[in-house]
Amino acid sequence: MSERRFDVLIVGGGHGGAQAAIALRQKGFAGSIAIVGDERDPPYERPPLSKEYLARDKPFGRILLRPVAFWEERSLELLLGRRVVAVDANAHRVETDHGEAFGYGHLIWATGGSPRRLTCSGHDLPGIHGVRTRADVDAIMAELDGVTRVCIIGGGYIGLEAAAVLTKLGKQVTLLEAQDRVLARVAGAPLSAFYEAEHRAAGVDLRTGVTVDCVERGEGTKLSVRTADGGAFACEMVIVGIGIVPAVDPLLAAGAAGGNGVEVDAWCRTTLPDVFAIGDCAAQANRFAQGARIRVESVQNANDQAATVATLIATGDVAPHAALPWFWSNQYDLRLQTVGLSIGHDDAVVRGDMAARAFSIVYLRGGQVIALDCVNVTRDYVQGRKLVEQGASPPRDRLADANMPLKELL
Repeated sequence: MSERRFDVLIVGGGHGGAQAAIALRQKGFAGSIAIVGDERDPPYERPPLSKEYLARDKPFGRILLRPVAFWEERSLELLLGRRVVAVDANAHRVETDHGEAFGYGHLIWATGGSPRRLTCSGHDLPGIHGVRTRADVDAIMAELDGVTRVCIIGGGYIGLEAAAVLTKLGKQVTLLEAQDRVLARVAGAPLSAFYEAEHRAAGVDLRTGVTVDCVERGEGTKLSVRTADGGAFACEMVIVGIGIVPAVDPLLAAGAAGGNGVEVDAWCRTTLPDVFAIGDCAAQANRFAQGARIRVESVQNANDQAATVATLIATGDVAPHAALPWFWSNQYDLRLQTVGLSIGHDDAVVRGDMAARAFSIVYLRGGQVIALDCVNVTRDYVQGRKLVEQGASPPRDRLADANMPLKELL
């Protein structure tokens, strides 16, 4: 097997992988760099897939991370449409599903994950889709003209964003969530209740505490999603948004520590020599989660970890990664901006009028501010960052006063 070698080989062409390559050049790294990506498209933005791209408000060209010529101009080789299936950490080489071998000096693993699939009977029927890649959303859009009813399984960000877009497009949407509220993994009960009410007001048939038993096929393109409580929901399309499975099997097979993601240290180093991991697939101790090792699924985290690794490789001198997590979601005319991690909060303070659809929720643990969810209140999001970073403990009544600027509570 012939082998090409690169000083830095990046596996994964999403936000993290692309940013690692860009940052290496920005830091003056002159060695050879290649990105191996399993999609045929050059690196592009992922968040718009369930928002502007699905709504057809943005064509694909407008969500490219960089123009196509950018990569060649900076001697960043794109090896697209191939997947790494094996890693030999001792030999510093990888193998792809095309039968190729690539050697490396440093390996940056930035593969993200694949959509978690249904495991019930009927999980593989035509008309069932995930939302992770351009191809996923293109497949959805190709079928939409013949679709009247959509059943969405999963009440996380992906499911809710898709529900908002498809409702706007005139589809009848049913959303099924297994837990007792939407956004249960990432937000407190008040925010969940708010978004449930908003979606129902927009016409979404939103059900919580409902588990899927099977999917059955009817005549033509018709499907029926059957639930454990005996319910049946007719539709022509099913969209599954129940999380991702980290794409780390080749690293784990090579001996890297991990399980739900690959374990990395504060500099994003795996337990394999000269192998880093960043983005959705990397499990790292996080000071904003009380030191727990977690995967943070966000563009911000992928980009920040990419910068950490690129600086370390290019200069050999970098502070450990300790960036404050932040997220966002657009649904209808609601702009949700989140800073920090609400994991383990024991109090939640609402600022503003939820009925007016402009408010913030401040999460506390032991009296300290650990996170904020801000809906159509960018000022709170911007000013609240400092409260989270500093672990501030302002009086609860002052936090609840929406007329009190958060910057005055430091």
